[in-house]
Amino acid sequence: MKSICFYFQIHQPFRLRRYRFFDIGNDHYYYDDYNNEEIIRRIAENCYLPANNLILQLIKENNGFFKVAYSISGIALEQLELYAPEVIDSFRELAKTGCVEFLGETYAHSLSSLNEDSEEFETQVKEHCNKIEALFGMKPKVFRNSELIYSDAIGERVAQLGFKGMVTEGAKYVLGWKSPNYVYCCANNPRMKLLLRNFKLSDDLTFRFSDWAWDQYPLTADKFAGWIAETPESEKFVNLFINYETFGEVQKAHSGIFEFLKALPEFAKQKNVSFATPSDIIDQYMPVDQISVPYPMSWADEERDVSAWLGNELQREAFEKLCSIGERVHLSQDRRLLQDWYYLQTSDHFYYMCTKHFTDGAVHSFFSPYDSPFEAFTNYMNVLSDFIDRVNSQFPEGIDNEELSALMKLINTQENLIEKLTEENKALKECNANAEMAVSPAPKKRVCRKKAESAELTETSKTEKKAKSAKSSEKEEKPKTARKRKTTEK
Repeated sequence: MKSICFYFQIHQPFRLRRYRFFDIGNDHYYYDDYNNEEIIRRIAENCYLPANNLILQLIKENNGFFKVAYSISGIALEQLELYAPEVIDSFRELAKTGCVEFLGETYAHSLSSLNEDSEEFETQVKEHCNKIEALFGMKPKVFRNSELIYSDAIGERVAQLGFKGMVTEGAKYVLGWKSPNYVYCCANNPRMKLLLRNFKLSDDLTFRFSDWAWDQYPLTADKFAGWIAETPESEKFVNLFINYETFGEVQKAHSGIFEFLKALPEFAKQKNVSFATPSDIIDQYMPVDQISVPYPMSWADEERDVSAWLGNELQREAFEKLCSIGERVHLSQDRRLLQDWYYLQTSDHFYYMCTKHFTDGAVHSFFSPYDSPFEAFTNYMNVLSDFIDRVNSQFPEGIDNEELSALMKLINTQENLIEKLTEENKALKECNANAEMAVSPAPKKRVCRKKAESAELTETSKTEKKAKSAKSSEKEEKPKTARKRKTTEK
């Protein structure tokens, strides 16, 4: 039986507001909140909520036969928590079914895997895994890098982080005559299994589903399941990795995309085709060969490389400027600064600066909120200039990174020592207080007796005074009475 491995990407950046030169140093807030909220709410209503409800329905109706996987960036999760928390709840319901897998990726959907700073990449991956586990109770076991970027070196780093597999693009210039419908392994670490995207069938859904000029239009669930069933016998599965926004946003609801998804499980059963998650495939099949990718590849544009983000001077200058400040940012404890650091690393900012033409250029322009790549570059560099000034205000520019790092380590060591001594001092004070409490009851009783004795003495003295005053008054009254008697006798 053949299997369909569905994986859906969900990512939305924090888009920047129009940040002008005169804002540098005066305004440290960079984001277009209105635009971000409007886009998230619109996509949630058109795609996330109806698609989640439909997939939940298909899982329940087919008793676990239907399975899918999601890769949701940390940046997207933050925006969903802010603007559409009901989407998070719907993903929790999907997680409870046991038929949904969540993949790991970089928290900021960044290009940190292309940076020599391995600490940044590892930190983001770990933070993203913690976020997924906190929200959905599942720890990712399979990794999906931002934009499916992969190379031999990246695969080795991902293996060192404990992942058992990774999904990436089935680029023709890498595979050659080989099919993407097999499990492969990393050339630098054979233990790292690789699942490759079948870009033809994936793009049939994403881009060609409602194209009237396409020779296979209309694409029905019956036809699609038949294509998968007709693949060679040795090819046991097909990896369909697509943007989740395909359902309802890229392909509108009136195109019939939801009806296609709803009908797919039934026709898949008729064609003897099942569904599986990436972990299911990795656990079930052994690699047939290793693939060598010395230079990074991705799923973007015709070249399937990283030129969509670092293909021109504008993009490379912005990326290098951003990376140059990373070491100093790592030394900071400023929460707002660290948050902006993540948001500014999102790959979309560099995607908007792409100067390609023809079909690829049209795709870049469609997703960009700017009128031109140069406007995107200018706006981003204005924001980055202000951000760098904020970092330098905490750490003087005159001190190089190595000296600054040594000083920060010394300061942190001293702070930890002070904190430890403070806790020890507090513990000693509590111990002494407990010891005093254990010894104090006897003296307290003596004090109480003394108080009682003094009270008794006070009462006695008062009584004696009253008695004396009574006697004195009697003595005074006796002479008066005697005088009266004498006067009466006379």
